[in-house]
Amino acid sequence: MTLPATLSWDAESEGLHFIDQTKLPGRLVMVSCSTVSRLATAIRRLEIRGAPALGVAGSFGIALAAHRCRKTRREGFLREVEDAGKILAQTRPTAVNLSWGIERTLDAVRRGGSVAEMRDAALSEALTIACEDEACCHAIGGYGAALLPDEGTVLTHCNAGALACSAWGTALGVIRSAVREGKKIRVIASETRPLLQGARLTAWELTEDGIDVTVITDSMAAGLMREGKIDCVIVGADRITHDAVFNKIGTYMHAVCARHHHLPFYVAAPLSTFDPVHSASEVVIEERGRSEVAACGRITTVPKKAAVYNPAFDLTPVDLVSAIVTEKGVLQPPYNLKAFIRSRKTST
Repeated sequence: MTLPATLSWDAESEGLHFIDQTKLPGRLVMVSCSTVSRLATAIRRLEIRGAPALGVAGSFGIALAAHRCRKTRREGFLREVEDAGKILAQTRPTAVNLSWGIERTLDAVRRGGSVAEMRDAALSEALTIACEDEACCHAIGGYGAALLPDEGTVLTHCNAGALACSAWGTALGVIRSAVREGKKIRVIASETRPLLQGARLTAWELTEDGIDVTVITDSMAAGLMREGKIDCVIVGADRITHDAVFNKIGTYMHAVCARHHHLPFYVAAPLSTFDPVHSASEVVIEERGRSEVAACGRITTVPKKAAVYNPAFDLTPVDLVSAIVTEKGVLQPPYNLKAFIRSRKTST
């Protein structure tokens, strides 16, 4: 199956088209977005989600702001576009790709000598980032496919597929590439409570591609590992510091269980997901609303007087990670991620 692009620029309307991921798997709905405020709402509501996709969305958001701005003086134009970047960056504090896409595009805008040049630079940079993301995912898939067995069962958590990127995916890109190479891969997708991105999105993507996938509740994974029904685990990432991988809540549990059962635990992520500035203890983990946990559709599942804790992400220490797959190759332990991230920063 060829999915429509997760998000793309529409030249005619000078706005964005994106898949509303909250409607899947029931309906494939494309949304037209013409304002920064609507894009910010889409990101907060997880209509657009996934670390690489957020980087592309942030970049396109700057292009959107630049095309909507009517200021004619350079200083006022830049100020308004930068303000739009601040609005977008505040929507998801943990995923580093979002701020990366915003800042990279703003840097291109700042180099423009006139308003017209700045507007053109914003869109050009956003389109470049989107193209780079697709190429990046295919490269990650090619490197990561070599890590998977010729025949076996792979556990994945949340959704790190085409829906989380421009195309192909990171963790699912590795699986797709392995299948394309002829490997007989079966996938177990943990449902990923509370918003079921594994059940709703990963299972939808893989079934549309004809890849064997079985959905389980998150708490079943350890039992299946003990029974020898899982051969390895591969996940994406929302931020990688020198000492930890931040990914959807529940990832750490899978990493601990994989280590106990002597199974490889792989992370697939682009270099834009690496955070060159912060340590794990400094990263703000986004907390989401009560209703995501306390209700299932219109049915209340938690008593009103009971408190709810709903962090969107958790951190997995890098010493639990067997390998990190990037578009430049596979990083193996013992990791020196601080030096690696520093070298990537100075070479770009």
